[in-house]
Amino acid sequence: MVRLFLLSFSLLIYCLFPRSTIAQTESVEIQPPLKVGVAGSPPFSQYDKQGFHGISVELWQDIAAMANLQYELIAQPGVKVGIERVVTGELDVVIGPISITTERFQKVAFTQPYFNARIGLLISGKRLSVWSRIRPIFQVAVISSVGGLFVILFIVGNLIWLAESRRNSEQFPKEYIRGVGNGMWFAIVTLTTVGYGDQAPITQMGKIITSLWMLITMVAASSLTAGIATIMTLLLSAETTEQFTQPENIQGKQIAVVSGTTGEKWGQTYQARLLPSPTLDEAIERLKAGQVEAVLFDVPALEYYLYRHPEAPFKVANISIAFEDYGFVLPLDSTLIRPLNIGIIKLKQSGRLEEIIEREIPR
Repeated sequence: MVRLFLLSFSLLIYCLFPRSTIAQTESVEIQPPLKVGVAGSPPFSQYDKQGFHGISVELWQDIAAMANLQYELIAQPGVKVGIERVVTGELDVVIGPISITTERFQKVAFTQPYFNARIGLLISGKRLSVWSRIRPIFQVAVISSVGGLFVILFIVGNLIWLAESRRNSEQFPKEYIRGVGNGMWFAIVTLTTVGYGDQAPITQMGKIITSLWMLITMVAASSLTAGIATIMTLLLSAETTEQFTQPENIQGKQIAVVSGTTGEKWGQTYQARLLPSPTLDEAIERLKAGQVEAVLFDVPALEYYLYRHPEAPFKVANISIAFEDYGFVLPLDSTLIRPLNIGIIKLKQSGRLEEIIEREIPR
């Protein structure tokens, strides 16, 4: 009797619980891992034999751990391609140094910013040679100006000689070469405001000519002094004169940019002659080969390049083309925006984000 009761109870349990267990298993959907694209340049994203690393990658890994997200990282050839793959549904997220712009906001969604970057220029950092510094002195404009000055001195010397040679032959001899030579000497002394007093006009016409020449030299002397001061500054300066001091300076200049980046957009805005390259390294090679005058790109990436290549003859120009915020890219209808934003805020408030940035970006 007992055995029959136990057998009946076992059959009842078997009939009830397996069905409920199966029903629960069928109701749970197994979510596939997120497809996360990685785009951009170091120090934010990089892929090598050791795998993916960089500020953006480490930030994503921390956020994913907090939100318990499963994912796989997929390298992207560029930011533009990564965004297009989010739009078509091939990727769920794209991480990296991706600038938040109005144009991109029309196609995809962004998390809140996690970094603010300056857009700037990488230029040649070589010092000028001695010849490069004195070469302006021998340009056509300078030589023609000096030649014009000697012509004027020759004319004034002749006028003074004609006015003074008859009554003041001791100072301005009647002999043409000596007389005009003394006249030019008198004009030079008056021009430089030295005024030795060894020669002076005594005739009415000579005094009129001298008075007019003095009025002219008041302007000429100041201009001459300013010109000499400028040349001496260039000669004695140990630094290269900056060619780019404001964004408008890139207008009409040959500038290398990375295709599909906001640097390309800013180059078009300021009407530079752009030479697009697929990667930052190739853009810098164009600068090294002398094909362009500068590389327009995100300053953190440019500074990181110089940090990794201290021998490179380049420097970051003291100019800000623009400032842009970085964020992660998602589809417009993504439900991940809120948890990702919460994760970014937590990492900011805890100081973890600043710790990652300071470790990756050399100061």
